Amino acid sequence: MISKVTKVISLFLFASIASSLSALADQVPDCLGTDGSVLGIDNQQVLDWKTSTPNQFEARAHVSGVIDQVYPDHSGHHHFEISMGGDPSATLEVIYNEDFGPNPQAQVGMQVEACGDYITSTASSGPYPESPAGAIIHWVHMSPNLEKHPSGFMVLNGQVCGQDTENAGPKQYPQPRRR
Repeated sequence: MISKVTKVISLFLFASIASSLSALADQVPDCLGTDGSVLGIDNQQVLDWKTSTPNQFEARAHVSGVIDQVYPDHSGHHHFEISMGGDPSATLEVIYNEDFGPNPQAQVGMQVEACGDYITSTASSGPYPESPAGAIIHWVHMSPNLEKHPSGFMVLNGQVCGQDTENAGPKQYPQPRRR
């Protein structure tokens, strides 16, 4: 038989967990399209763009997945690949600019939700090499100028990233020495 104390403790723990989940849901901003509409998570649309659009096609996107590969960080940008389904080609490279706040160290198996700019990346473009995944999502952080660009965000294992308005902005990174 369950005692009254156990029932009270169980109810308290349930209420605490529900409150925490509700608070997290309140922290995740809406993912806005360029027209101001709210975008729901649509992995299939992104996978369709990846196979049907030319290199450098751009659109706003909202995706979710699991990290399946972490690439080396450089110039204050974290790069990793997420899997968005069972098909091995259902992947997308996420590029996060740490100028807009720290994020947990990306590790294989972490859950990711990302809102930002999608780009088909099947060939190099200017100084940017093609993506190993064939497509990227970047600008997954707040925008310092909403008139020019909508904000994005990233949620990594439940932690909202890219919303650090106090410290936002470009940082100086050491340049590699030339020999």
